[in-house]
Amino acid sequence: MRVRGPVLLAALWWGSLSTIGFLVVPLLFVHLPSPALAGQMAAQLFAAQTWVSVACCLLLLMISRPKHAIEQYPWAQSAMVFVLAGMLLALVSQFGVSPRIVARQDLRLWHSVGSGMYLLQWGCALAVLWRTARSESMA
Repeated sequence: MRVRGPVLLAALWWGSLSTIGFLVVPLLFVHLPSPALAGQMAAQLFAAQTWVSVACCLLLLMISRPKHAIEQYPWAQSAMVFVLAGMLLALVSQFGVSPRIVARQDLRLWHSVGSGMYLLQWGCALAVLWRTARSESMA
């Protein structure tokens, strides 16, 4: 678990972002009867995704250092900035951007900002997955 745990967490984080953002939400807008209904459901899915992201990031932070060690694992040294950035993006999106989208406040702007932040978070998760998987193959 010590070696595979980070890879599994990173895969869960990246996979859940990919599934929700690039498959499930677009399908909602195709198959639900109205864009308003699809938007409400998408907002709930993105909120749930935020907590999956935060949980994965917190667990990655917690397991990034061996007990009684000063230095982190090699994967953590190269991935930590992406873990922290991804968690920050998830939280800012949920509590800063999402309320503005739900309130329909300058919808085009805030939807673009939220989409950009989601894409950046997806990239952070991919970078963490890449680094943890590479570290495992070197072990």
